[in-house]
Amino acid sequence: MTLQYQGEEYGKPTTFTLRIIGNNLSKSSSNYQIDLLVGDKKLPTFTTEIHQSLSNCLKEIYLFRKHHGITFNESSEKIVSLYVAYDRVLFNYNKYALFRA
Repeated sequence: MTLQYQGEEYGKPTTFTLRIIGNNLSKSSSNYQIDLLVGDKKLPTFTTEIHQSLSNCLKEIYLFRKHHGITFNESSEKIVSLYVAYDRVLFNYNKYALFRA
């Protein structure tokens, strides 16, 4: 699932892309990979790119944004790829981790 947000990086208006890749390794576990891009440039995040939960992925992006002066406008969210309905439900459930106060 790929989403785009309008936001700012150190006060400069920018479009950010979140690319979330879920890899079901078995029926009882999933691994998630998340990329944060500005244009076509992937930004390096703090820890490993593969997490055992979507919530952990989104927390990492939140911490990276906070550390690097990046803000997202939550109302500008736009899905730019095909997605499985379950992925959308799971993302909406865990989205709070991305937009903490």
